[in-house]
Amino acid sequence: MFVKICGITNEEDALMAVALGADALGFVFATSSRQITPGAAADIIKRLPPDVLSVGVFRDQAPDRVIDVALRVGCRGVQLHGHETPGMADRIRPHVPVLIVGMSAGSSALEHFDRFGADALLLDGHSPGSGQVFDWSLTEGMPSNRRVILAGGLTPDNVADGVSIVRPWGVDVSTGVESQPGVKDPRLVRSFIHAARDAEDPVRRAEGPGPFDWDMD
Repeated sequence: MFVKICGITNEEDALMAVALGADALGFVFATSSRQITPGAAADIIKRLPPDVLSVGVFRDQAPDRVIDVALRVGCRGVQLHGHETPGMADRIRPHVPVLIVGMSAGSSALEHFDRFGADALLLDGHSPGSGQVFDWSLTEGMPSNRRVILAGGLTPDNVADGVSIVRPWGVDVSTGVESQPGVKDPRLVRSFIHAARDAEDPVRRAEGPGPFDWDMD
């Protein structure tokens, strides 16, 4: 089970999340209470182990801006979480090893996901970052050949239910493991990661691809 801890704002939280088993860390460069400057993110990313995926989160920003920040900061992944088009994704894709596209569950935009050429689909509610859970039944019938990362209001208390019902490839959390906006709680991070992985289907865990089978070179 791929686990991404998003909304990282400081080095202490980043290293703590990695030590507790996070596969990826998200750095928000869009307007948000968890927004981080490129300089601060770069200082954190250079301290991360090479097998941890650093993801820059952008929303409705120009492709040239996304590419510039991602390369300058050293992000190995970019997450587009606004109203970006496949054409914008095409511009960005050659410059980053990993591309994640966030979409709202139940949105008609999901019909066009394959046109983005993304490595993973992050499924969220209609208000990203709100900490609100969406109706998981909206994921019924989704193609099983997609890497789906479940987000939206996940916490240590409900992530096991989300994994069991949606059967995602990964999970993403920010608000649900915070003691206050932008500050992660180690106890909640640990509980979240354990709950997510304990709920994973043991057959899929044994047979499915690992979180980093994509080419990072």
